[in-house]
This record gives sequence, C-alpha cells and structure tokens, in this order.
Amino acid sequence: MKLLHSMIRVKDIEKSMDFYTKLLNMKLDKKKRLDDCELYFLLDEEGVGCLELTYNDETPENGYELGTGFGHFAFSVKSLDEFTKKMNELGYKYLYEPFDLNGKGTKIAFIQDPDGYEIELIEKVIW
Repeated sequence: MKLLHSMIRVKDIEKSMDFYTKLLNMKLDKKKRLDDCELYFLLDEEGVGCLELTYNDETPENGYELGTGFGHFAFSVKSLDEFTKKMNELGYKYLYEPFDLNGKGTKIAFIQDPDGYEIELIEKVIW
C-alpha cells in the first residue's frame, strides 16, 4: 500500500496555484471536474508527492476552518537562502524565520499558503 495524495480545500484557486507552482515548484499533473468542484492534482519536482487542491463551486466567503488536527506539510529545499530570495521576489513572508534545528546545520522555516495551511521547509545538511 502507498499514499497517493493529500487533499486540501482552497478558497481562491488562482492564488493557491500561484503559491504551489511558482513558489514551491509543484507542477499541475491533471485537473478533474466533478459535479460541484474542480480538482487540481499537483506533483512535486520529483513527481512523487501529490497534493490535491479542491476548489468547490460554493466556497464559504471566509474560506474553510482548518481545525486543530492538521499540522503542516513539509517540503525539502536545497537552500533556504535561495528560497528566501525567491519568496521575497514573489511577495510572500515567513511565518517562522529559518533557524538551526539541531546544531548540525539542518535549518527549518515555516510559511503559510493563501488559505493558512502551514508549510515546513527543511534544508538538511549532508555531511
């Protein structure tokens, strides 16, 4: 058995697509129309991790409640310095600035997507 994808509901598909494709380098793999929504399947750079963005025809005006059970998605980055430059150019900001996680050079940081879902970014130093 293997995990196929994770799904999140989004309020503004254009903002979400910009965030995930331009900032996080995900690629649209396929789109599917259902009776009451459009599904957008995004793949990571390696074509392994899949995230489904669901854009419902009738979306609550204030978006969706994220609840207290969900934590975050995690993405690896080669360089948080390079990511920071790109993020600033695209007008995004950190939720939590990069910091050294373990004293051995592994850095992490957090951002939020347009709907408030948290994304952990991990720059792991290989010795």
